[in-house]
Amino acid sequence: MPHESPSVSKLLKIFPGLLVFGLCCSHAMAATPSSIPVPNIAAKSWVLMDHDSGQLLAEKNADLPVPPASLTKLMAAYVLFGKMKRGKLHPDDIVNITRQVWNVKGARLFLRPGTKARVDELLQGMIVLSANDAAIALADKASGNEAGFVVEMNDAADSLGLTLSHFENVTGQDQPGHAASARDLAHLASAIIRDYPDQYRLFAEKEFTYLGITQYNRNVLLWRDWSVDGVKTGQTRKAGFCFLASANRDGMRLIAVVLGTKSDTTRFEAAQKLLDHGFRYFETRLIQAANDPAAHVRVWLGNQSTVPIGVKQNLYLTLPRGWHDKLQARLMLEATPHAPVRMGETVGTLALELDREPYAEYPLVALKEIRKGNLFQRAIDKFQLWLK
Repeated sequence: MPHESPSVSKLLKIFPGLLVFGLCCSHAMAATPSSIPVPNIAAKSWVLMDHDSGQLLAEKNADLPVPPASLTKLMAAYVLFGKMKRGKLHPDDIVNITRQVWNVKGARLFLRPGTKARVDELLQGMIVLSANDAAIALADKASGNEAGFVVEMNDAADSLGLTLSHFENVTGQDQPGHAASARDLAHLASAIIRDYPDQYRLFAEKEFTYLGITQYNRNVLLWRDWSVDGVKTGQTRKAGFCFLASANRDGMRLIAVVLGTKSDTTRFEAAQKLLDHGFRYFETRLIQAANDPAAHVRVWLGNQSTVPIGVKQNLYLTLPRGWHDKLQARLMLEATPHAPVRMGETVGTLALELDREPYAEYPLVALKEIRKGNLFQRAIDKFQLWLK
């Protein structure tokens, strides 16, 4: 039978509003209180998500695949950032500009065929100005051609679990089969912020000058809201006006995605409304830090008598303001572990209840390896087990 851990003092110090219970809870999620209004957003699909917890705070048609327009370039950027991190691409690499790059339609850096450009200049142009010619040039440099780069974009989408998104080009132009969901795009933006925080700063730049031409970032919230630091606009005939914004206020980061609005003004108003709604009604807290022991549990027949247990990744929880005080937790073990215990092995569960209703469960893992004890250590433990 499951039983609670003998020690949770560490967890209670981290989050003193938690109490300990002995009953098992399910994986059910508590509903958002009816007192929180649902924002009225004029978009085909939209989501509001907390970056740290990954929780969707409000949504409409979150899993509907739709044309993403230039939000496509977020996936292109993610792939390029990965190549740069692995040393496959460098900021000062030189890119030869082809006639195909010059012929591209839409937003441009006005690259001229037969000239050369640096990777960092093209990346800045693609991110800040949504330049299609820069995106094609980067794809050619990184993978030989756009088609090869698109394959890598879809592979990256699969690795991130973006199951409702598929890309056919690097620019976001309307094309059969080219689609993404609002939920997937929110998680993609979150992955960029998490995995490439230094490169993410490019999305906050308000202007970029290249070849003597100064152009401005189309994300007008960079000027209107001090907390907004990215990320991307997009617009095509089929996609309508799209926008993905992220803002950080007092350490809480939210991501808003609006797809298929009818005007430039509407998309910015919708995103601003979502962000303000989230910061007004919700709060995110760190429940348990990664690799920080939530408890020490007894281990039999090992070279040490206890093993620290905790979570693999930081555990954040987003709740309506004031509801964190209604949170209760217990640490559960299926059985007292016997050595050997591998580091990272699941040995228990952190079960949460919200307002006395089951909320969620999270696995607890061993934070240290415990090897088999010597003959003397095992003999003492066997005797204690026999006495039990």
